[in-house]
Amino acid sequence: MTVTESGQRRTPKVAKTNSVFKKFVMAVSGILMLLFLIAHMIGNLHVFQGAESFNHYSHWLRVFGEPALPPRTILTAIEVALLVSVAAHMWAAIALWRQAKRARPEGYVKKKSVVQTYASRTMRWGGVIIALFVVYHLLDLTFGSANPAGPDATPYDRLVASFQNPIATTVYVVALILLGMHLRHGIWSATQTLGRSNRRRERTVNTFAIAFATLLIAGYLVVPAAVVFGLVD
Repeated sequence: MTVTESGQRRTPKVAKTNSVFKKFVMAVSGILMLLFLIAHMIGNLHVFQGAESFNHYSHWLRVFGEPALPPRTILTAIEVALLVSVAAHMWAAIALWRQAKRARPEGYVKKKSVVQTYASRTMRWGGVIIALFVVYHLLDLTFGSANPAGPDATPYDRLVASFQNPIATTVYVVALILLGMHLRHGIWSATQTLGRSNRRRERTVNTFAIAFATLLIAGYLVVPAAVVFGLVD
């Protein structure tokens, strides 16, 4: 009887520890992906310096580190780290969702729709849509197999050709809006996990999350907007 009661007392602590670990993995992997998004957005802005500058930047990414390192070494390392971060982020998200579902198999009698934001309620599906978009984005602008200009075109020509296509541009914009919502909620959640935010800080953190996500997504959206309005061609 004593063992049973002891086991019953230990179970919540184990579950809580696992939950904290998963949230930590989700927060850290999210931060790594966020750093990549910032660097990628800055790189995209080279398009405003013209075709030569943008193509040179794309080439530099592949030879950075030479001659000390073989071609594409650093870029490959970044891609592997990003892939691991994405896998860890998705694992933590799915594990936490399943854990929450097991804890409340019948759900709440009354949903707190007023408290929850739209972004938090659609976090899981938004993540799936973003993951699918990343696959399409790679096939379109990185490999060129899904790009109107084809795989033999320069990075600059592929970018312009893609955003001259209304369907591709619409998909890009919608995915980025979802990404912005995902980031807003993700930044807020990460501060809860890593920074132990309290109620007094919540408003400041939420304002920062909204402003940061808005600026980052705007930095991405300005490129297709420039192509659509003829500022880049």
